[in-house]
Amino acid sequence: MRFDIVTLFPEFFQTPLQVGLMAKAIARGIAEVRCTNPRDFTQDKHRRVDDEPYGGGVGMVLKPEPIFAAVESLPVLPRREVILTTPQGEPMSQQHFKDWANHCDQLVVLCGHYEGMDERVSHLVTREVSLGDFVLTGGEIPALALVNGVVRLLPGTVGKTASLEADSFEDGLLDYPHYTRPAVFRDWPVPQVLLSGNHAKIAQWRRAQQWERTRSRRPDLLEGLKGEVGSQEDSRDPSPGPKP
Repeated sequence: MRFDIVTLFPEFFQTPLQVGLMAKAIARGIAEVRCTNPRDFTQDKHRRVDDEPYGGGVGMVLKPEPIFAAVESLPVLPRREVILTTPQGEPMSQQHFKDWANHCDQLVVLCGHYEGMDERVSHLVTREVSLGDFVLTGGEIPALALVNGVVRLLPGTVGKTASLEADSFEDGLLDYPHYTRPAVFRDWPVPQVLLSGNHAKIAQWRRAQQWERTRSRRPDLLEGLKGEVGSQEDSRDPSPGPKP
């Protein structure tokens, strides 16, 4: 899959793309990530990409000309989305990542700055997304999160695909608690059920933990799972152990 990031700060992505699974996926040709700087498409000696807003007000607005020129310089693959990162967009979700990983050949990600982009840039955009209800200094952090979330779902990035199936949000619930050695740490024991070797009971405990965590931390996620809620009421943790 090809990712084209339109950003005023290409250097922001250098280190994150050179470490961990991201670096391996790029090296293996699973993903291709390219950065395009709108400043390279300006016509004045100062390479100016912003201007004062019509109607007055504080801050500066990114001009449409260099954004359009940057996007139009890119190749167009058959299945492409042009995404704007903005606090006004819909919150990114695991379902977004899955849809993009399964149905797109190219994602063009526009990183906003200052007071935002000239509204006419919306004619380029197929979707607006956000990390949440807060404001950052620019769109690079959401863009990096988007690329990371999609790349890890591409075939060949993660060695054990079963680990992806157990992630939080994959079935609408949060993940269950995880433990490893030692069996007791600072008087906090690992739940006995995980040491039992009984895989059926372990699976039941983990499922119950998913429901309990989701109920206590993100009850909003249960709205779409009402049919299954009742069947989980009696499946509480028989051996809770320490709370992480």
